[in-house]
Amino acid sequence: MRRSAEDAGTNRRFEARDGLGIAGVVVCLVVGMGVILLIMGLWKRFARETVPMLRGLPGGFWAVGGVLGVISVLGSIGALQCAAGDSGRTRMSRGLHAAGTAACCLAAFGPLFYLLSGLPGKNCRSGTCAYIPGTGSTFLAYVISAVLVGWLVYRRFSARAEEEAARERERVRRLRKKGKGKSRAARGR
Repeated sequence: MRRSAEDAGTNRRFEARDGLGIAGVVVCLVVGMGVILLIMGLWKRFARETVPMLRGLPGGFWAVGGVLGVISVLGSIGALQCAAGDSGRTRMSRGLHAAGTAACCLAAFGPLFYLLSGLPGKNCRSGTCAYIPGTGSTFLAYVISAVLVGWLVYRRFSARAEEEAARERERVRRLRKKGKGKSRAARGR
């Protein structure tokens, strides 16, 4: 009887710890969601206030969309190059590498989210989320330039990979011609 009473007391203590842990996780999630919404709101406000200023730039909305599309493609290329890094580095170089990867990801996705923030909000009754003239053409120019530049970069990388594969096939063919490309079992026969 005594033993079950002690076990019950121990279980109550662990239940209290578990409850505090769960409450802590919930508080962290609520605070994290609040920070995310604050950042998203500030980003949207920044975009809504600066998109109309793009009209005065040379080339107007079309040129801005094209430049933002090129920035996105180059940022995604940089992020892919940085993501495939060597793990045998010092802490400082790994930290700088991670910061570079984050900057490239920001360059890849930042222009897209900037343009999407300039589009009209859904079910918005206030004037703060109305359509900003020229945003649609900027977004269209962004998509066209990102697709074209992405396709050109893809073609360049695939052509380079094909050249490398052809060189490797030629090297193996020359080795086989000399008899050095055979397996050990084939050479012994």
